[in-house]
Amino acid sequence: MSLAIGIAGAGLVGRLFAWALGRAGHSVSVYDSGPGPEPRFDGQGAAAFSAAGLLSPLAELDTAEPAVAARGFESLRLWPLIAQRLTQQITLKIDGSLLLAHRQDLGAAERVLARLQVSGFPAAQALSEAELQALEPTLLRGLRGWHLPGEGYIHPLATMAALHAGAQARWYWDTAVAAVAPQRLSLADGQELRFDWVVDARGLGAKTQLAGLRGVRGEVITLSLAEHGLSRPVRLLHPRHRVYLLPRSEHQLVLGASEIESEDRSAVSLQSAVELMAAAHSVMPALAEARIERLDVNLRPALADNRPRALAQPGLLQLNGLYRHGWLLAPALVQELLLLSDLADLADLADLETP
Repeated sequence: MSLAIGIAGAGLVGRLFAWALGRAGHSVSVYDSGPGPEPRFDGQGAAAFSAAGLLSPLAELDTAEPAVAARGFESLRLWPLIAQRLTQQITLKIDGSLLLAHRQDLGAAERVLARLQVSGFPAAQALSEAELQALEPTLLRGLRGWHLPGEGYIHPLATMAALHAGAQARWYWDTAVAAVAPQRLSLADGQELRFDWVVDARGLGAKTQLAGLRGVRGEVITLSLAEHGLSRPVRLLHPRHRVYLLPRSEHQLVLGASEIESEDRSAVSLQSAVELMAAAHSVMPALAEARIERLDVNLRPALADNRPRALAQPGLLQLNGLYRHGWLLAPALVQELLLLSDLADLADLADLETP
C-alpha cells in the first residue's frame, strides 16, 4: 500500500529514508532549509558533506560503547547492498584499516588497543614492519602497525549525490521545517502539512524540539597528491591527537578530525590545521608535497550522552544525535526504524530490480 511520507531534512539520514521509502512504492516529499542538493562548504550545510566517510566500528571502541560497533558492522553489511542499487556509482571500499604508532608512543597505543579488545568483535592484528610496508609502502618505515579487519570507507559527496538522484521523491528546498508531530509537518512559513507518516531527520534543525541536542565542531582537511599510494584508512595512535588519513581517490586524501565542544562555525584555526597536518606528515612523508584543497568545518549533531536517538511511534519516525558516527551508523539505524514501522526493508530493497 502506497502511503504519503513527509521527511524533514535532506542530510544523509533524510536521503536514506527518501531512497528506501520511494523504492518501496510510497509517495515521498522531502523538505530542507538548504538551497539545493549540492554540498556546501560554508559550515552551514549537512554534516554528512563534511565527513570523511570512515566506516570503522572497531576503531570506535576506543571511545564508544559496543552497541556502536555492532550497529557499525550492520551498516557495513547494508552499504554494499545499497551501493549495488544506486543509479550512480560511488566509492565504497571495505578492506580493513590500520592503526599506527611511533615507537615512543607505544604506551599510549597499548592503552587504546586494550580498549578495542571487546568480546564478540574481531581483534586488532599486530603487523611486523615488513607486513606493514607490504600493505602500505608509502608509510614511514619504523612505525608500529595493527590491522583492523572488516573496516573501510565510503565517498560522502558521491554517495549523497547518488542517494538524491536515485530517490523517487519530491524535493522542496529553501523550505525550513519548524516542528514535527505524528502525521504533521509545520513549516517555518506557517503552513501545516499532513501525511500518513512523518520522518524527522533535521539534525541540528531539531534543537527547539529535542532537549540537549548540541553541535560538536569538527574540522577536516582535503589534500591533493598525485598517485599518493595510500590504499586504506590509517589512524595515528598519539597521546594528544586522534588523527586519521584516508584515500578518497588516487589523487585525493582526507585528513581529520578535530573534535571541539563548540558550536562555532568559523574557519579552521591555524593550530588545528598545523597539528593535524604535522601528525599526518609524521607517518606519511610524501605528504610534504601535498596541496591543500579545502579546510572544512561543520557541526555534528550530538546529545548529552553522545548516543543516537532513534524513536518510532505511530505516524512519526525520529533519528538524531549520530555525533561522529553518521556514515557508520545511519544505514543500521534507518533500517531499525523502517522495520519497526513496517514501511520498508533496506536489505530487501537492495535486491529489487533497479527501475
